[in-house]
Amino acid sequence: MEILASRVLLRPADYDRSMAFYRDGLELAIAREYSGGTVFYAGQSLIEIAGHGASADGTPPFTGALWLQVRDLAATQDALRQRGIPIDREARREPWGLHEMHVSDPDGVTLIFVEVPDDHPLRRDTRG
Repeated sequence: MEILASRVLLRPADYDRSMAFYRDGLELAIAREYSGGTVFYAGQSLIEIAGHGASADGTPPFTGALWLQVRDLAATQDALRQRGIPIDREARREPWGLHEMHVSDPDGVTLIFVEVPDDHPLRRDTRG
Protein backbone atom coordinates (compact mmCIF):
# COMPACT_ATOMS: atom_id res chain seq x y z
CA MET A 1 0.00 0.00 0.00
CA GLU A 2 1.26 3.46 -0.87
CA ILE A 3 -0.03 6.35 1.25
CA LEU A 4 0.17 9.61 -0.67
CA ALA A 5 -1.08 11.99 2.01
CA SER A 6 -2.82 11.99 5.36
CA ARG A 7 -4.54 14.29 7.82
CA VAL A 8 -6.54 14.14 11.03
CA LEU A 9 -10.23 14.86 10.42
CA LEU A 10 -12.24 16.31 13.32
CA ARG A 11 -16.02 16.75 13.21
CA PRO A 12 -16.74 19.16 16.06
CA ALA A 13 -20.09 19.70 17.74
CA ASP A 14 -19.68 23.46 17.20
CA TYR A 15 -17.69 24.37 14.07
CA ASP A 16 -17.27 28.08 14.92
CA ARG A 17 -16.05 27.33 18.45
CA SER A 18 -13.49 24.84 17.14
CA MET A 19 -12.37 27.24 14.42
CA ALA A 20 -11.73 29.89 17.05
CA PHE A 21 -9.72 27.38 19.10
CA TYR A 22 -7.48 26.10 16.27
CA ARG A 23 -7.22 29.34 14.26
CA ASP A 24 -7.14 31.96 17.02
CA GLY A 25 -6.17 30.02 20.15
CA LEU A 26 -3.47 27.80 18.66
CA GLU A 27 -2.75 30.20 15.77
CA LEU A 28 -2.44 27.39 13.22
CA ALA A 29 -1.98 28.53 9.63
CA ILE A 30 -4.74 27.69 7.18
CA ALA A 31 -3.71 25.31 4.40
CA ARG A 32 -7.02 25.61 2.55
CA GLU A 33 -10.67 26.39 3.06
CA TYR A 34 -13.65 24.82 1.33
CA SER A 35 -17.41 25.19 1.65
CA GLY A 36 -17.61 22.47 4.30
CA GLY A 37 -14.55 23.13 6.43
CA THR A 38 -10.99 24.31 6.93
CA VAL A 39 -7.66 22.50 6.80
CA PHE A 40 -4.81 23.69 9.01
CA TYR A 41 -1.08 23.07 8.80
CA ALA A 42 0.24 21.16 11.82
CA GLY A 43 3.93 20.56 11.23
CA GLN A 44 4.30 17.75 8.70
CA SER A 45 0.61 16.91 9.02
CA LEU A 46 -2.75 18.54 8.51
CA ILE A 47 -5.76 18.97 10.80
CA GLU A 48 -9.12 19.34 9.08
CA ILE A 49 -12.07 20.86 10.93
CA ALA A 50 -15.20 19.73 9.08
CA GLY A 51 -18.34 21.83 9.28
CA HIS A 52 -20.48 18.74 8.73
CA GLY A 53 -20.81 15.19 9.94
CA ALA A 54 -21.03 15.45 13.73
CA SER A 55 -22.81 12.50 15.29
CA ALA A 56 -26.53 12.79 16.09
CA ASP A 57 -25.88 13.27 19.82
CA GLY A 58 -23.12 15.83 19.19
CA THR A 59 -20.35 13.52 20.40
CA PRO A 60 -17.35 13.78 18.10
CA PRO A 61 -16.27 10.46 16.60
CA PHE A 62 -12.56 11.11 17.27
CA THR A 63 -11.48 9.62 20.60
CA GLY A 64 -7.69 9.73 20.26
CA ALA A 65 -5.20 12.50 20.90
CA LEU A 66 -3.15 14.85 18.74
CA TRP A 67 0.63 14.77 19.32
CA LEU A 68 2.10 18.18 18.41
CA GLN A 69 5.84 18.77 18.68
CA VAL A 70 6.98 22.30 19.53
CA ARG A 71 10.43 23.88 19.91
CA ASP A 72 9.86 25.45 23.34
CA LEU A 73 7.20 23.90 25.56
CA ALA A 74 7.42 26.54 28.30
CA ALA A 75 6.90 29.35 25.77
CA THR A 76 4.00 27.42 24.20
CA GLN A 77 2.36 26.94 27.58
CA ASP A 78 2.73 30.66 28.38
CA ALA A 79 1.33 31.69 24.98
CA LEU A 80 -1.70 29.40 25.32
CA ARG A 81 -2.41 30.74 28.80
CA GLN A 82 -2.20 34.33 27.51
CA ARG A 83 -4.82 33.41 24.88
CA GLY A 84 -7.12 32.03 27.58
CA ILE A 85 -6.66 28.34 26.78
CA PRO A 86 -6.80 26.23 29.96
CA ILE A 87 -3.89 23.88 30.58
CA ASP A 88 -5.21 20.43 31.56
CA ARG A 89 -1.80 19.13 32.60
CA GLU A 90 1.21 21.35 33.19
CA ALA A 91 4.42 20.87 31.22
CA ARG A 92 6.66 18.23 32.76
CA ARG A 93 9.31 15.68 31.87
CA GLU A 94 7.81 12.23 31.38
CA PRO A 95 9.52 8.96 32.43
CA TRP A 96 10.20 8.29 28.72
CA GLY A 97 12.22 11.51 28.51
CA LEU A 98 9.89 13.83 26.57
CA HIS A 99 8.56 17.10 27.95
CA GLU A 100 4.76 17.13 27.58
CA MET A 101 1.79 19.37 28.32
CA HIS A 102 -1.91 18.60 27.72
CA VAL A 103 -4.80 20.82 26.67
CA SER A 104 -8.26 19.93 25.35
CA ASP A 105 -10.05 21.34 22.34
CA PRO A 106 -13.70 22.46 22.69
CA ASP A 107 -14.93 18.87 22.08
CA GLY A 108 -12.58 17.29 24.60
CA VAL A 109 -9.95 16.04 22.13
CA THR A 110 -6.61 15.91 23.96
CA LEU A 111 -3.74 17.84 22.40
CA ILE A 112 -0.36 16.68 23.70
CA PHE A 113 2.27 19.36 23.12
CA VAL A 114 5.74 17.80 23.16
CA GLU A 115 9.28 19.15 23.33
CA VAL A 116 12.01 16.65 22.48
CA PRO A 117 15.09 17.36 24.62
CA ASP A 118 18.51 17.44 22.95
CA ASP A 119 19.57 14.23 24.72
CA HIS A 120 16.45 12.21 23.78
CA PRO A 121 16.80 9.14 21.48
CA LEU A 122 14.44 10.80 18.96
CA ARG A 123 17.23 13.29 18.27
CA ARG A 124 19.99 10.72 17.84
CA ASP A 125 21.38 9.87 14.42
CA THR A 126 20.87 6.13 14.09
CA ARG A 127 22.87 5.83 10.88
CA GLY A 128 26.09 3.83 11.31
